[in-house]
Amino acid sequence: MTLSRRDLGFGFAAIAALAALPASAQSGLSEADRAVLNQAQSYLQNLTSAQGTFVETGTGGQRREGRFYLQRPGRMRFEYTTPAGLLVVSDGSNVKRWDPRLEVFRQVPLGQTPLSTFLARNVRLDQGVTIERVTRMQSGAFAITARDARRPRDGQVILAFAGNPLRLQEWTITDAQGARTRTQLTTLEPASGLAASLFRLTDPTRRPGRN
Repeated sequence: MTLSRRDLGFGFAAIAALAALPASAQSGLSEADRAVLNQAQSYLQNLTSAQGTFVETGTGGQRREGRFYLQRPGRMRFEYTTPAGLLVVSDGSNVKRWDPRLEVFRQVPLGQTPLSTFLARNVRLDQGVTIERVTRMQSGAFAITARDARRPRDGQVILAFAGNPLRLQEWTITDAQGARTRTQLTTLEPASGLAASLFRLTDPTRRPGRN
């Protein structure tokens, strides 16, 4: 079964887009722009174990909240508190999604998703992404607007970073239909000793006793 970027969660899709940013993605970039891209890439490579909270706001004001956990290589978890119970988990081999309201479980091999780039032990920077704009502020904060060069009609992502210290703050995804989803990282901190159980998700529809 194929999972779309929406199925995988907007957070995963945006981070995967960031992971694929090559410094030479757009020949029209200035040296200062390229330096900013290199900063973003180095930051991502060093983000090996972390946890935090997020708020998603969609077109029409729909709001989702939750926690996320990251442990590279291979593992990530988005745990939604609103709507309660929605989970998206990468266990190192597969990406799985469970929606308890609809009682729908889906999974796809990690290697067939954009997440495989970000969750690799060494982040690959040779993916085809077009950098449309780099916006730099005097405070050191910056934003990167990117689009998948292979599927330019799929939409775009804007990633915003604080500059001092460098930190991913939020991203905004515009999909092919023009719908926008903004995800703000309300907290983001290094984590150590994350429980292995965070990155395991079995199919709840196959529990003994279920019809």
